[in-house]
Amino acid sequence: MSWDLATPFIIDLQVTADDIDGLGHANNAVYVAWLERCAWRHSQRLGLDLTEYRRLDRAMAVVRHEIDYLAAAYEGDEVQLATWIVDWDQRLKMTRRFQLVRPSDGSTLLRAQTTFVCIELSSGKPKRMPAEFLEGYGAALQGS
Repeated sequence: MSWDLATPFIIDLQVTADDIDGLGHANNAVYVAWLERCAWRHSQRLGLDLTEYRRLDRAMAVVRHEIDYLAAAYEGDEVQLATWIVDWDQRLKMTRRFQLVRPSDGSTLLRAQTTFVCIELSSGKPKRMPAEFLEGYGAALQGS
């Protein structure tokens, strides 16, 4: 597979009938849900699951999505979504990149970037990342 960056975290997805819109392809809102699923699974793999978020009273919340829809996905397509943590300030913000590929023809269907901010769950306000976030997410920073 030709990934944009080295060492991606990858999830496998299959486009189902429920993903298809009136135009006959996967709806763009479905892609956003896939981005969230991929980011969340990567966080879990890094040891930062919902239980840990609650224990720490912290979470990474989306503040911005930038998505380039490059080609359509159709019912029955098997696709792979990759993510990388590409930037962070070690305080509040973290940026992920994504690439969605259809292995059957090697097409990149989507490229995206999402910016997250660390929040305190109990207040919903931005708060510094705890040491556990620095360790977990920092270990996955692209190029580290």
